[in-house]
Amino acid sequence: MSDAPRFRLVPMRELRAHETVDDATVDRLVREIRTSGVFAEPIWVDAPTMTILNGHHRFRALERLGARRVPAWLFAYRDDERVLLDRWSRGPSISKDEVVQRAREGRLFPIKTTRHRILHELPPRSVPLSELLAPSAPAARTTGGSGAKRSSSHR
Repeated sequence: MSDAPRFRLVPMRELRAHETVDDATVDRLVREIRTSGVFAEPIWVDAPTMTILNGHHRFRALERLGARRVPAWLFAYRDDERVLLDRWSRGPSISKDEVVQRAREGRLFPIKTTRHRILHELPPRSVPLSELLAPSAPAARTTGGSGAKRSSSHR
């Protein structure tokens, strides 16, 4: 089993998507984030490969807003048995290796193909939008999650 997830503000340019997004959903999220001025739900990322596991729509919304960084929970995805991979609908099973490979190759799955869940309790993390738009990064913020078991699934 791997270490607990770490929280970090990750440069946008380092991240790789593995799934396409719905533009209407991204537009709605842009409006919500702009109105609230806060990014309230960090995305999930495989730390070794910087593959986005969960939060493609939130990532694209921040990209459209001109963010330079995105709040993220970093996992050792392939080694962490507490990070679960399913499908949203019927179809052949998908491996964690396939998710990472598709991200590397830019061969994106259709919207809502993969469903990632975790058996970690992730503490709330809200980051002001102004901090994500700023040209210079503040000191790296890292913390571990608690070990409490709970199944989470976010989009």
